[in-house]
Amino acid sequence: MNNIILTGFMGSGKTSTGIRLSRRLQCPFVDTDRLIEQETGKKIPRIFAEEGEAYFRDLETKTLKKLAEGRERRIISTGGGLPVRPQNRPLLRALGTVVYLCVQPGTVYERLRGDTGRPLLQCEDPAARIREMMAAREDAYREAAHVIIQADGMTFEEIIKEIEERIR
Repeated sequence: MNNIILTGFMGSGKTSTGIRLSRRLQCPFVDTDRLIEQETGKKIPRIFAEEGEAYFRDLETKTLKKLAEGRERRIISTGGGLPVRPQNRPLLRALGTVVYLCVQPGTVYERLRGDTGRPLLQCEDPAARIREMMAAREDAYREAAHVIIQADGMTFEEIIKEIEERIR
């Protein structure tokens, strides 16, 4: 199984890159957040509100384990916090080639400003929260990754080209 798994902070371009990469490579695209929403029948903000973050993180781990049972090559986009759980990092690495799309906090803030669908950013100072969360998650992203791409200022085509070159 030669899956390509895209990780990184929310707003780093995982889903948009993944959809385009799946077309290029002609293999299915899977988004772990969408799988969880389909499985539970609830949107992510509602899961956070009703069940809490720990419950959601449990669902992410279960989703990874289910994906590992598949035999078909896929492009997989993960939720931004999925690699934070220590047990998820080896699961990700065993699932395929993990590509960390690394972007700066300012890029994330510009992309997500006004987005009410991100429960962890519904606070008084989202820019500060982004900086804080990114700093706290950086080591986890790097530990999970086989490939790190500095994606700030890159087009989707440039990111895809770099992924293809680096995973050969």
